[in-house]
Amino acid sequence: METKIALFRGNGIRKTFHNDEWWFVIDDVVDVLTDSADPSGYIKDMRLHDKELSKGWGRIATPLWIETEDGKQKIDCANTEGVFRIIQSISSPKAESIKRWLARVGCERVQEIENPELATKRIRALYRAKGYSDGWIEKRLHGIAVREKLTDEWKKRDVKQEREHEILTAEIAEAAFGVTPGEHKQLKGLKRENLRDHMTNLELIFSMLGEAATTEIIRVDDAKGFDESKKAARKGGEVAGTARKDLEKKTGKRVVSPENYLSEPESRKRLKA
Repeated sequence: METKIALFRGNGIRKTFHNDEWWFVIDDVVDVLTDSADPSGYIKDMRLHDKELSKGWGRIATPLWIETEDGKQKIDCANTEGVFRIIQSISSPKAESIKRWLARVGCERVQEIENPELATKRIRALYRAKGYSDGWIEKRLHGIAVREKLTDEWKKRDVKQEREHEILTAEIAEAAFGVTPGEHKQLKGLKRENLRDHMTNLELIFSMLGEAATTEIIRVDDAKGFDESKKAARKGGEVAGTARKDLEKKTGKRVVSPENYLSEPESRKRLKA
């Protein structure tokens, strides 16, 4: 997906990728949602009337380099969360539909906390709308559950930082598939897309095997801290890697595939519909 704020696509809102997420030009967002002849002036008035927004403006607005008619210039931008906070302070009929959408999403999130089954149903519906088969969806959801058990185990053993989880996950994946996650994405022609959302059924199965094996090995070895968890991750990935190589030997086909869901004809048809 080009941006998580699909509501803004095609509306001429400039954006840039910064710190692994999209940031949007604040003036452009205000211009689209208010039709103001002076977006900068509108923002000043908005901050004047919303004291809390003004207090947190330094955390919301970040000057970033944006291409303009006069070359690159630093312009105030906001990430997804910041843009949504700004929208809450915009009094315009155009902003009302987004405010209602935010309220609905918030309501759904509360419902999912109270009843986790709703979250699973919504995920299934989302994948179906994108053209994935029911069999693939079940494997993907099972893989999410397997990964949650693994990350919970890491956290219990003092491996809590997201960056550490990424390194350990890459360790498992490389041992399982014989390629790094980056090389795997490159083979599939992916950029910022989620790799697992573009895995084949077999790739999902071997991912699950590597992570499930790692969880079991961590418990048996009683691994503690990052270094011991890294050794366990390598062992778990090797379990999946050995199984993968055996399958490849018997079938004569590679498990790691260039196939992705960007080029699925059926997926494109459903998305268009």
